[in-house]
Amino acid sequence: MEFILDKKQKQEQIVSMFDDIASTYDLANRVLTMGIDIKWRKTACQKAYDILDKKELEQITDVACGTGDLLLFWKEFANKNGVDVKSYVGVDPSVKMLEIARKKIDFATFKEGKAQELPVEDNSTEIISISYGIRNVVDRVEALQEFYRALKPGGIVVILEFTKQDRSGLIDRVVDFGMKKVLPLVGGLISKNYAAYKYLPDSIEEFLTTDMLANELKSAGFNMVFTKSFTMGISTLLIAQKPL
Repeated sequence: MEFILDKKQKQEQIVSMFDDIASTYDLANRVLTMGIDIKWRKTACQKAYDILDKKELEQITDVACGTGDLLLFWKEFANKNGVDVKSYVGVDPSVKMLEIARKKIDFATFKEGKAQELPVEDNSTEIISISYGIRNVVDRVEALQEFYRALKPGGIVVILEFTKQDRSGLIDRVVDFGMKKVLPLVGGLISKNYAAYKYLPDSIEEFLTTDMLANELKSAGFNMVFTKSFTMGISTLLIAQKPL
């Protein structure tokens, strides 16, 4: 998928792409990951609650929330850990994604908005999460600064993402083939939008390594507290904390 160079138009084109695939997004995710993304999301939520170690939270804000999948796990693991979360907020620039999220989830408030311009008050939320969305944010540095602004001191940002890997071994080449050839074909068949799922591996290839993303978080003022790679390096969890 080709984008023109203007940042604003590039971001608008990405949002439009997600509007187009919203109705088949959940199904495509489950098929393409064979459901393993559920484990990645659950691990992220449990680790975040372990790090904060609190029984009461004012707010959890999920950015680029899509159809709301991660919010379901935030709620599930809050219940499992006996954590009372006063408010769940989902933010996404895709109107179509939010329409599905609102039908699926009744315990959260959903707001149309960009990661770079969060509709969230200063120092108002203990957790900001973004799963497989930071790669699609054109002004990533601005977004990380927004996360810092919105988080309470001691709050954490939880990022799940497909980070760039240097693939050289046989298994790595098999993974690379699956991402670049199989994923666009299957995703295109499910969504009827081949370009959207061709964009996914291309965007990963153009994205940062885990170390580079961690350094950007540090530059935004965060302290890195946890990093974990999943499933042969396909997915990475990064958790960073705003100093007290």
